[in-house]
Amino acid sequence: MSFLEPDRYFSRLSHVDIDRDLLALGYRHVLLDVDNTILTRDTHEVPRDVGFWLAKARDAGLSFCLVSNNWHEGVYQLANRLSLPIVAKAVKPLPPAFLAAMRKIGAVRANTVVVGDQLVTDVMGAHFLGMKAYLLAPLVEQDLRHTLLLRNFERLVMGERQPENVGESVQTQEEGRFL
Repeated sequence: MSFLEPDRYFSRLSHVDIDRDLLALGYRHVLLDVDNTILTRDTHEVPRDVGFWLAKARDAGLSFCLVSNNWHEGVYQLANRLSLPIVAKAVKPLPPAFLAAMRKIGAVRANTVVVGDQLVTDVMGAHFLGMKAYLLAPLVEQDLRHTLLLRNFERLVMGERQPENVGESVQTQEEGRFL
């Protein structure tokens, strides 16, 4: 497998089945990207289905650490709002931030998966450390200029590959719980 080939590819976080795609495979910890993975780049909001999914995953016993190349105050505020630890200014795909994130949540590589929306930062970073990586389609098309350039490269690498669950409906809010 290529360093840039994701282990799994999903259309969005809420389409990752907590039981089948994480717990049944032995994952107990998730290193989670922020921008365009759980936070929209255009409105800077956590979509309702993503907030619900995070709450449900925590209830199932998963632990999370946010890992972001972002350095602005907003990423720290998001981590505080979601009550999640964070490693910001991560310089992904380099390994130190991933290792620091695992230390924060008591994780080891074997039971941790990296989830993010970029091949060059999230997938390559996970694979540098021998960890599995789940790629998500970005939440919105809007992105930073340098990221948009990388998206063109990603399209070349991914070719015609489509997310595993195209066409599935997004989970809706249940029992009034979301973050």
